[in-house]
Amino acid sequence: MSREIISSGNELVAHAAIDVGCKFFGGYPITPSSEVAHEMSVLLPRENGSFIQMEDEIGGISVALGAAMSGVKSMTATSGPGISLKSEQIGLSFMAEIPLVIVNVMRGGPSTGLPTRVAQGDIAQAAHPSHGDFQSIALCPGSLEEAYTETVRAFNLAEKFMTPVFLLLDETLGHMHGKATVPDLAEIQKSIINRRIFNGDKNDYKPYGVKQDESAILNPFFQGYRYHITGLHHGPTGFPTEDAVLSQNLIDRLFNKILGKRNEVVAYEEYKLENAEILLIAYGSTSRSAKEAVDRLRESGIKIGLFRPITIWPSPKEELEKLGKRFNKILVAELNKGQFLVEVEHIMKKEVGFLGKANGRPLSPTEIINKVKEL
Repeated sequence: MSREIISSGNELVAHAAIDVGCKFFGGYPITPSSEVAHEMSVLLPRENGSFIQMEDEIGGISVALGAAMSGVKSMTATSGPGISLKSEQIGLSFMAEIPLVIVNVMRGGPSTGLPTRVAQGDIAQAAHPSHGDFQSIALCPGSLEEAYTETVRAFNLAEKFMTPVFLLLDETLGHMHGKATVPDLAEIQKSIINRRIFNGDKNDYKPYGVKQDESAILNPFFQGYRYHITGLHHGPTGFPTEDAVLSQNLIDRLFNKILGKRNEVVAYEEYKLENAEILLIAYGSTSRSAKEAVDRLRESGIKIGLFRPITIWPSPKEELEKLGKRFNKILVAELNKGQFLVEVEHIMKKEVGFLGKANGRPLSPTEIINKVKEL
């Protein structure tokens, strides 16, 4: 079963968050993500949730993390400059394993850049949004439907892997308005993942004392289970340590818990790749132009197909490796100077064609077609 919603990408993110059980939003308005906050401010009070606009982006993620520590599903939303401000608290979320959905509706940068224009310039930032070693999860919807469904998946991944999860829209997709066919509420309810809870003897509770491929088990605050939350390296109960073995194991586990279950995280789409001789790689709103370009090129007799990563980080490494061996003619199209191109070339171990923009304007199907013909 499915239902139809007429809405924008940003508003669909808010509706999906409510449907998957989000009960808290903390943030600060910033173009082009503000509609996410606006919609949450209306929807959350109806669902016995809480919305708070803080004094700045740093305060926004701080209260969102606090809510998550209390056991509720929590979200914040911003754009590139806001992610920069949130960087320190994002690091805390990775280190302490606090689940949080962070929406980034991308615009031009660096600095304040092009606030009202489209870009995909935060792809590399989403891989390394804070200092140190950790494995990031970043999802990149390509349609209004996916603005909804990938929000649901972001919350499920955050709860399963006890980590911040980035949802990367861009200005075009965030402000696109139209009809979206999304799963029925009953179907969404069946798919919901909630974090694990320890129900044993309180004296035996060690939230970080888990296997090397598992996520921490953080019981909600104020329920009698004693443990410590810190940004420092820590042992099984969360209290700081400088022990070399414990410190190494902690960082290794932050990677293992995600990369060891990569198949549960990575999602992608293949479009008309069956008999293709040319490979086009695009994501987000750019993939919409890419699909039209593929259709038009096919009509003219050029055998081309599209590979669209939906999970940007961790990247679909195995699939890209196979495609790199299969295709000699490859083009990456993205709205930056080649941020995902670097990942593609690193995995495929060869140079590939590139088409990019960083002037706030989208890539048109015609521009993609012309570049493909140059190959």
